Amino acid sequence: MNPLEMVQSQIKSALEKMDLDPIVYHLLKEPKRFYEYTFPVRMDDGSIKIFKGFRSQHNDALGPNKGGLRFHQDVTADEVKALSAWMTFKCSVVGLPYGGGKGGVVVDPRDLSRRELEKVSRGWMRAFHNEIGQFKDIPAPDVNTNPQVMAWMIDEANTITSKNQGGHLTGKPVELGGSLGRTEATGYGVSFMVRKAAEKINLNLKGSTTVVQGFGNVGSYAAELLQSWGSKVIAVSDVYGSIYKEDGIDIPALMEFVAKGNKVSDFPGVEVKDRDAVFTTKCDIFLPCALENSITKENAHVIDCKIISEGANGPTTPEADKILLDNGIFVIPDVLANAGGVTVSYFEWSQNLYGHYWSKEMVLEEEEQIMVRAFDEIVNLMEKENIKDMRQAAFMHSIKKIASVMKLRGWY
Repeated sequence: MNPLEMVQSQIKSALEKMDLDPIVYHLLKEPKRFYEYTFPVRMDDGSIKIFKGFRSQHNDALGPNKGGLRFHQDVTADEVKALSAWMTFKCSVVGLPYGGGKGGVVVDPRDLSRRELEKVSRGWMRAFHNEIGQFKDIPAPDVNTNPQVMAWMIDEANTITSKNQGGHLTGKPVELGGSLGRTEATGYGVSFMVRKAAEKINLNLKGSTTVVQGFGNVGSYAAELLQSWGSKVIAVSDVYGSIYKEDGIDIPALMEFVAKGNKVSDFPGVEVKDRDAVFTTKCDIFLPCALENSITKENAHVIDCKIISEGANGPTTPEADKILLDNGIFVIPDVLANAGGVTVSYFEWSQNLYGHYWSKEMVLEEEEQIMVRAFDEIVNLMEKENIKDMRQAAFMHSIKKIASVMKLRGWY
């Protein structure tokens, strides 16, 4: 499904249960601003290659735009627009003073040398620097970007502006003003929400089984934390394939193995399967931590689990949502489940502005408190309004805040 149409459908679904002016939908269905630039990069062979980049600023009623920047060969304008919208609702759900932003470059980073990756990173910042700023729009890592990419970008931004502004970007290396705990934040948040959902449905995490689709930064740290709580991670996939082990995979060992550049499917001592086998593996907890449109009407009916916590953005289509709901699966939506990343990015931004830095323990404790409070608020809304779909309730909870501030600002 087109991701922009998906988020528009989710907005409509929430507004159906809300007594708001119809103009609210039109203010939220498209980004307030969208930029598309091309920029040249000299490749290692001396040739010049032109890259296309995007940045979407969805809604800044609550504060400056905030959101990741992904490098992927399949990035599209509509995808970036949708992701920026999800970021708006995600920030509002957990009470952050941000609107939603998102960016992308159409590139497969596997085709680039380290030097070329740096040149693309700096090229994007040169092209978009007028649209970026610590009180305007604050990028962060996303798919195929990382603290090193952010380091190159912050250096380029500081060079262009002749100012040392640490809050220009988040997800930076700790040595450059990054926050302790940021690397783990999104994945840990996914697991914090699993623990809350498990309490809600009386599932004991000790001895439970977990399946993870996507073993990048989010999926790996979510799996690590769940395993530390006693859940057996029995199946894991990446883009190349999946692995299965009935008595549980050693997640710290797998993380170390993958960090060395290996594929998940090359990990020793496990059964190797195709990458989509994770969808048909019976478990208690399923974590979609790859890309959008992973759970569709074609495969939703084969997922046999009790809890889904969405580590990816937009992994479940509206048609699949209905199937999962009908099958009694507790779905923790992306706008809540993976909000840990932007929450700790907010902490990083705040630390940069004040020049005072927190301990890792403080960062993760504050993250958990914020996400648990948001979970409880949404569950209370579900019970009050007799809503079965947590995604719909999360959007209602978020849109109510945004609509109120847009009204105060005089936008409608």
